Amino acid sequence: MKKIHQFARTAFAAICLIATSSTAFAQAPVQRKVDGIIAKIDNQVILRSDVEFGYLQYLQQSKQQPSEDLKCQIFTSLLQDKLLIARAEVDSVVVAEAMVASELDRRIQYLAGQVGGVEKLEQYYNKSITQLKEELRRTVRDQMVMEKMQQEITGKVTVTPKEIKRYFNNIPADSLPYFSSEVELGQIVKYASVSKTQKQAAREQLEALRKRIVAGEDFATLAKQFSQDPGSAQAGGELGFFKKKELVPEYEAAALRLEPGGISNVIESQFGFHLIQLIERRGQEFNTRHILIKPATATVDIQEAVTALDSISTKIQSDSLLTFAKAAKEYSDDKTTKDNGGMIIGGRSGSTYIPMDQVDPSIFFVIDTMQVGEISKPIPYTTEDGKEAVRIIYLKGKSKPHLANLTDDYQRISNAALAEKRNKAVDEWFRKNIDTVFIEIDPEYQGCGGLQQLMQ
Repeated sequence: MKKIHQFARTAFAAICLIATSSTAFAQAPVQRKVDGIIAKIDNQVILRSDVEFGYLQYLQQSKQQPSEDLKCQIFTSLLQDKLLIARAEVDSVVVAEAMVASELDRRIQYLAGQVGGVEKLEQYYNKSITQLKEELRRTVRDQMVMEKMQQEITGKVTVTPKEIKRYFNNIPADSLPYFSSEVELGQIVKYASVSKTQKQAAREQLEALRKRIVAGEDFATLAKQFSQDPGSAQAGGELGFFKKKELVPEYEAAALRLEPGGISNVIESQFGFHLIQLIERRGQEFNTRHILIKPATATVDIQEAVTALDSISTKIQSDSLLTFAKAAKEYSDDKTTKDNGGMIIGGRSGSTYIPMDQVDPSIFFVIDTMQVGEISKPIPYTTEDGKEAVRIIYLKGKSKPHLANLTDDYQRISNAALAEKRNKAVDEWFRKNIDTVFIEIDPEYQGCGGLQQLMQ
């Protein structure tokens, strides 16, 4: 049951974010009942389609046989999720809209990278990026609120060495996992910089478009023709309504200085150069359209990143006080790893161990010839959000295939023991709070075993 709970909590938003197996679900023949509400938890609802989709996704990922008990477990887990959200409303636990917008951008960019780009993502769903974001915003916000609530419940939970040992000793000998060869990898990343010449060319292109618009040409028509933002170009550059702090600061500041119909000067943001037109203000929201031009990245810029990383690698190897972790924090451009000592997180939650068969193919053959403690030569690659970059890889550790034991696997056993203790804390919280909200459940699901335990 714990495994189901963990799956549903992490998959709750992923279901709506198309995750990895949408096509498989589309092909699966399923006998569906008419969709409808099967549970209410204060202002939150669970639809029959929520359970069925989560059920299919779990079957696809776990390879388990279909069963009504499994469907009950999915329902119970969704009920717990909704209880977290309902209690968050009561306790005034909120997540800043800027954080929601940032997470939306990150996930959309990741998914676009998985399917071959933003345009292909839009073609697959026949929707613009703006439309996809609007449909997913509530789901992403709910998941972030749930995570914040869980953090408040479990934030102070810890495990002692004695508890870790007891947890391991309680695992039956014939149930101990066998671990294949795994590696611990660190990275320092440098993004390819854009030269002044390339930036100037992008700026001049937008200045020329601005003159054409001021002279009478239609902004939306030129946006369709020239904008390099595939999420809005086909809509004439229109982004839709946003609240303050939901867009990057440079863009928002320029847009809010305009009167409806007004055209901004050329402004620069992390995405490139923009020309903005304010369409409408509505209370605290505003709607704009823009033309985005991204400066091209040249080979010479990649070489500059290579040179920088060569210098950093030399410093690490010649300065005994400069560790790879310190260098990553100081020099790496990758926000997801720089504060983690540059370490790349693997498949298991919070673990830096990565099975060799799951290592990024672009670096597999590089690390396969390295010795533990070595740093690779700079390797060009493309990030998940499409940026050209270069990285050096640090092989921190490499394990041999082995049966789980406390000596080699202490950290992962510790993580598992902590997860179990946190799960117990969350279950206890549910039991204490189940009666603090209004709950109505369809008779079809009232007999679920897991649900009965939850409500005792």
